[in-house]
Amino acid sequence: MRIGDLATTSGLTAKTIRFYEQAGLLPEPPRTAGGYRDYGGDAAGRLAFIRDAQGAGLTLAEIRSVLALRDDGQSPCGHVTGLIGQHLADIERRLAELRKTRAALRELAQRASQTDPDTCSENGICTILSPH
Repeated sequence: MRIGDLATTSGLTAKTIRFYEQAGLLPEPPRTAGGYRDYGGDAAGRLAFIRDAQGAGLTLAEIRSVLALRDDGQSPCGHVTGLIGQHLADIERRLAELRKTRAALRELAQRASQTDPDTCSENGICTILSPH
């Protein structure tokens, strides 16, 4: 299958497919006598996996590591489970940080609603953001 056909089948662009080859996510296919890439039937499934893994938040390096395990004949399930755990922990940490930021912004919004700009002094930059 030529790259244009694979692009149509996978819903990706030919440029993206070539990028995945260069990034080591998709093996370089054999070439036809005319020099065109000639992808096997498994390429579309691999591209779907890459797209799904990205949708789950995995980085290209992480996806490459999963594919390398599979390509070496190993089951990547344990590795994927670890990656998912790391991503969940990162998200939980980021959510906690966002909750703290939201609380601080709500406090500032309350302070802003009670601040009269006409009474702001020239001492300091902004009384809303300055600690009281």
